[in-house]
Amino acid sequence: MAAALASPAFSPPASLDHLVWRGDRLANAAVAGLPTGHPLLDAALPGGGWPVGALTEILVPRIGIGELGLLLPLLTRIPARRWAVCVAPPGLPYAPALAAAGVPLERLLVVQADSPAHARWAARQALESRSCEVVLLWLAEADLGALRRLQLAAEESATALILIRPDTLAGQPSPAVLRLALAATDGGVDVHVLKRRGHRLAGPIPIALSWPGASPRPGADTPLPSSVHALVRPPPARSGPADFHARAR
Repeated sequence: MAAALASPAFSPPASLDHLVWRGDRLANAAVAGLPTGHPLLDAALPGGGWPVGALTEILVPRIGIGELGLLLPLLTRIPARRWAVCVAPPGLPYAPALAAAGVPLERLLVVQADSPAHARWAARQALESRSCEVVLLWLAEADLGALRRLQLAAEESATALILIRPDTLAGQPSPAVLRLALAATDGGVDVHVLKRRGHRLAGPIPIALSWPGASPRPGADTPLPSSVHALVRPPPARSGPADFHARAR
């Protein structure tokens, strides 16, 4: 019997090898990822980009250190008749800066929410519409059950869902298939890969970021010019155009 079990007849078929993920190598994603626009980052991610049909977390020490700069190449590639949805951003995205970076504003929808629960509901509705290329959700409050529901919604809709959260939550369990932590550097960010389907990276991935209307971003301790102080500005007294601004209740 032992000899029979050791025979080649019981070896896994070579045709199924691509379905097996070994911890010492990157997983083979069933669907190609959405290119991040940063070659070093793409090379480190299973699928070669932002996971599709899955939950990604970007953890930041504070809003505005470069998370939107990191995501700008993705936002510039929204196909026709598809949407990029920003749910519960900390301020109203600054349309002139986004347009200068090449983001198609006519395919960008911003949803404000009155509570974390409303933000999660709005994100799930966007995913269930199956009309979105990517859903960005700024979210601090969520238990493991809520995160799992978001992950399931992303899977069922085959849509990329990216959560932007405080880095103080790095120790919290998460069903996200990809978790990144950002740290500001002189001219960009260091991307620390906390979780991916693959072996742990030895160090961070340096990403240079360009900012519309200015030279590369100064260091973390240098104030940014007012024209490029992140891409999110506080909401004005009056709401923006209806096709660019909505509220979840």
